Amino acid sequence: MPAAKSQRVQRRRAARNRTVRSLVRTRVTDARQAIDTSPTEDATVQQLRAAISALDVATRKGVIHRNQSSRKKSRLAKRLNKALAS
Repeated sequence: MPAAKSQRVQRRRAARNRTVRSLVRTRVTDARQAIDTSPTEDATVQQLRAAISALDVATRKGVIHRNQSSRKKSRLAKRLNKALAS
């Protein structure tokens, strides 16, 4: 069992990370839905940029690993390109 102070620190950090991680999930989901519904609109590109920005922020803050961030960005771009091709 960790000491009391380290438990308090862990709880604080977990709460901070939770908000960032939640924002990332929301933005990525919004981007996926925008790509699936209307890939050619400007709003879709804005959603994709917002998702990439949120992923970059989470990576910078150490909430997610940089490889995970890169993988998610790559998959979003791949999904958009596939939707635009068809």
